[in-house]
Amino acid sequence: MNRIYLLVFLVSIYLILDIYVFVAVKSLSDGLSPIWKRALFTFYWTISILSLVGVLLYRQIDPKQFQDLRLYITTFFFVLFIGKVFATIFLMLEDIRRGVTWITNLFPFVEEKHSTSRSDFMRKTAIVAGAVPVAAMSFGIISGAHDYRVRKRVITSPNLPKAFDGIRVAQISDIHTGSFFNKTAVEGGVDMLLEQKPDIAFFTGDLVNNKSEEAKDYLDIFKRINAPLGVFSVMGNHDYGDYTNWSSESAKQKDIQDLHDMHKYMGYDLMLNENRSIKVDNEEIAILGCENWGSGRFAKYGDLKKTVQGSEDQPFKILLSHDPSHWDAQIKPDYRDIDLTLSGHTHGMQFGIEIGNFRWSPVQYRYKQWADLHKEDNQYLYVNRGYGFIGYPGRIGILPEITILELKSS
Repeated sequence: MNRIYLLVFLVSIYLILDIYVFVAVKSLSDGLSPIWKRALFTFYWTISILSLVGVLLYRQIDPKQFQDLRLYITTFFFVLFIGKVFATIFLMLEDIRRGVTWITNLFPFVEEKHSTSRSDFMRKTAIVAGAVPVAAMSFGIISGAHDYRVRKRVITSPNLPKAFDGIRVAQISDIHTGSFFNKTAVEGGVDMLLEQKPDIAFFTGDLVNNKSEEAKDYLDIFKRINAPLGVFSVMGNHDYGDYTNWSSESAKQKDIQDLHDMHKYMGYDLMLNENRSIKVDNEEIAILGCENWGSGRFAKYGDLKKTVQGSEDQPFKILLSHDPSHWDAQIKPDYRDIDLTLSGHTHGMQFGIEIGNFRWSPVQYRYKQWADLHKEDNQYLYVNRGYGFIGYPGRIGILPEITILELKSS
C-alpha cells in the first residue's frame, strides 16, 4: 500500500511539473504558425505521456526478458523529471517576482510597471535550464557510461619487501553487470586493463545490482582479466541480495552461493574475511579480503579480526574492503599494520567535476574519502571510482576507472 501512495505522489508531482512547464512552452510558441504549434504541443505531450505510462507499467514488465526495456523506461523518466524540475525552479522565481509586483501595484503611490519582456526572458531561461540537464545527462549516458580512464598512482612504503619493488597492481570495482547495455564497450574496458600488463589484479566488490543472474552474460568478459600473481576479489554491499525481495532466506543464500561460484568460474580468488600470502623470490606480502563493512545504514558482514588472523607477521599488507568508510572507522584506529586499503563503493556519485587536482562531487558530503589516493602516516587508501554504474546509466564528469598502482619500496 505504501508503494501505491508513493507512486500516486510521484505521478501527481510529475503532472504538476508537466503542466507548469507546458504553460511556459505555450506562451513562448505564440509566434509560431498553427501547424508548428500543433506539432510542438503534440511532441511535448507524447513524450510526457509515454514516459509516464512506462513508469506505471514498469512492475508488469518481466525483468528477465526485458531488463533493457526497464532500464530505458526508468532512465527516460528520470532525465525528463530532472529537466522539468530545473525549468520549474526558474518559472517559480518569475511567478514570485510577478506576485510581488502585483501586490506592490495595489498601492496607489507605487508606479505601475509592466515587464512582458522580462517574463518572456525568464520563460526562455527556464526552458534552457530544463534543457541543459537533459542534454548533459543524455551525453553522460551516450559517452560517459563507458569512457574508461586508466589512473596511475605510485605507492611508496618502507615495509614493502625489495622483491616486490615495482610490482604493478590493477584494481577495478563496482562492475554492476545488471546495469550494462553495451557489451562491446564493457569488453573494451577489459582490453584497456590487460594492456597495462599488471602483475596482480583486484576486484573490490559489487559484481551485480541485486541478483547473481545479472552477471551471466558478462562472466566470460571479466574472466579474461588475469595476472601472473593472481586475481583476488571481495564482496560489495550489492552482492548480498539485500536490496531485493526473496521468496525465502534459503533462496537468498542460494543466490549468494551462485555468486561465489561465479567468482570461481572467472578465476577470481574470492576472499570472505580471510587472507592469502603472495611470494616473490622468497619474500612475501599478505592480501587481505574483508567482506562488506560500511558505516551508517550499510550492512556489516566484515570481520577484520578474522580477516587478519594468521597474517600478523607479514611485512606488507594489502586489504580489499569495498566501502571506504571502513578506513576511518576501524582500519586506521585498530589496524595500523595494514599498509594499503583498496575500496570502491562511492562511484564518485557518477557526477562531479575533475580538473587537474581539483575534484568535487556531492558524494564528498557523505564520504570523506570518495575517490583517488589518500595517505595518513604510512597507511594508504585508494578509492576506485567504479567500472560500472547503477541507477542513472551514465556518468557526468566522474568517469569509470581502471586503477594501476605501482608499489615502490623506500
